Amino acid sequence: MNMHMGFGFLNRRFILPELRDAVRSVSADVVFLQEVHGEHQNHARRVKGWPTISQYEFLADSMWNDFAYGRNAVYPHGHHGNALLSKYPIVRHENLDISILGTEQRGLLHCVLDVPRFGEVHVICVHLGLKEVHRQQQLALLADRVMTLPSDAPVIIAGDFNDWRLKADDVLGATGLREVFVDAFGAPAKSFPARFPLLRLDRIYVRNARAVAPKVLSNRPWSHLSDHAPLAVEVTL
Repeated sequence: MNMHMGFGFLNRRFILPELRDAVRSVSADVVFLQEVHGEHQNHARRVKGWPTISQYEFLADSMWNDFAYGRNAVYPHGHHGNALLSKYPIVRHENLDISILGTEQRGLLHCVLDVPRFGEVHVICVHLGLKEVHRQQQLALLADRVMTLPSDAPVIIAGDFNDWRLKADDVLGATGLREVFVDAFGAPAKSFPARFPLLRLDRIYVRNARAVAPKVLSNRPWSHLSDHAPLAVEVTL
């Protein structure tokens, strides 16, 4: 889910508490987040209700025991990036900088979960660039990372690919990854803009796992909490 820094896309209203309630209502085991503030000193002083902890810790609350954060963009008053919330232990994580020189800062947050009875599961939270030429380079970096993983290990990749030209499958398919909406419906999900989804920007990929009942969360409250409609799926290992 693209959090848009915890502010409404159209009116810039601070909606982080509403986001937490909505995310909790889904009861997901693992939550992939993009555009999460790790720190913002100006907002902390000026925005009513701004949490005293990071946004990802605020969202995790008591429902997700483990969380990881990958800092992508750094500026004088703070930073933001990708985050992952997990009900399973995160045994290790790494943030891979995939920024292309001179463009927006982007990253891949790679976490390894310890899932009971299954062992290690690799999950990667993705936020790719806006330009096609940069996305192609970033997709190649993602594919390279996947190819370093054990061939029999379960892999789940999700996030904001900004892939409106539908090129990601051409690159990632060669690694054995399967996009869950493509498998279920023949095309990636329409996820942007959230209120009237037209563009297919977001993705969920799996390898060595089975995806069941993928869906787009495009109704209220989701349609008013982000510019992207969140995607959800049940994954069986």
